[in-house]
Amino acid sequence: MDSPRKTAKGFAAAAMVVVIWSGFNIVSRFGGKSELTPFDITAIRFAVSGVLLLPLFIFRRRSITWAQLFIFGSVGGIAYSSFVYLGFSLAPAAHAGILVNGGIPFATALVSLAFMGYRPGSRAILSLLIAGLGIVIIGVQSFSHDESGRQWLGDIFFLCAATSFAVFGLLLRKWRVHPLEATIGVAFVSMLLYLPVYVLFLPKALSLVPMPQILLQCVYQGVLSASVAQLLYTYANHTIGPIKASMMLALVPGVSALAAVPLLGESLGLMTVAGVVLVTCGALLGTTNQAKT
Repeated sequence: MDSPRKTAKGFAAAAMVVVIWSGFNIVSRFGGKSELTPFDITAIRFAVSGVLLLPLFIFRRRSITWAQLFIFGSVGGIAYSSFVYLGFSLAPAAHAGILVNGGIPFATALVSLAFMGYRPGSRAILSLLIAGLGIVIIGVQSFSHDESGRQWLGDIFFLCAATSFAVFGLLLRKWRVHPLEATIGVAFVSMLLYLPVYVLFLPKALSLVPMPQILLQCVYQGVLSASVAQLLYTYANHTIGPIKASMMLALVPGVSALAAVPLLGESLGLMTVAGVVLVTCGALLGTTNQAKT
């Protein structure tokens, strides 16, 4: 069994991810509302993190196979990032906090149940039901108060991102890949696979955006989000398990929603607040649950 000290470090790592990902929602929505395309922000994320971690990929010994690297990069890198940035171009930051971070525990539990023999206890079921109600409320709000006519599509992209990240977290645990090795692999493979496609085929708008805004995205997307947070999340996966780690991430909605009011000028309606409260309560309940496998 893991020692209490190691478990505490795992929860501390997950808590730091909560802080970084809350800021990630704000910065990404800021980029999504700008002239930058979702493909620009994805390219920035992979270019910066790939170059930053390239020396470690070249000189560090690896136990991970190329097939595993390809899967990690495709699912935890390209699929997750593409879906989440498309979502940010269409839907508010508060929705990202609820549907991505609140959706990850659902996807993790469902995939675990279907393919990995996970048997949720009564408290885990209750926590998922509470958080699920919050997700449903946001879905209802999107369809009934969608002035742009496309917010619902952004919400769907957010849920797809949550599913991609859940699969990534479960594979990390199943294959017992070292956190640093997984982070390096995702950064390198994502850069290798995505950037040529971006340069040759995808729409770009980097020339329309001031350099300080591009630098903000470089630092947050490439360094903090893709590198630091990824490493902390993989460490939390190994120490406290994917179910608890994913539940901790569901604490992000409250922080993101509150920060979006002064920083992005987004309003918090009653339904959004209800969604945030329910998802956060579900997360808090889930982190104290002992999952059975």
